[in-house]
Amino acid sequence: MQVSVRDNNVDQALRALKKKLQSEGVFREMRLKEHFEKPSVRKAREQKEAVSRQRKLARKKTEREG
Repeated sequence: MQVSVRDNNVDQALRALKKKLQSEGVFREMRLKEHFEKPSVRKAREQKEAVSRQRKLARKKTEREG
């Protein structure tokens, strides 16, 4: 990943870098790897996330249609 600094504006470059890292899920992955997560807990969390993603997609679909 690469971010260019223009006109010595480091603050803007940092914001761009943070935005790219956020969109790629690096911060979320770091937070999840801070502590060990049992496989059963991980599986339950992933299933819960999948359900919430599906509900969000369904909600957005009904907003667009209706």
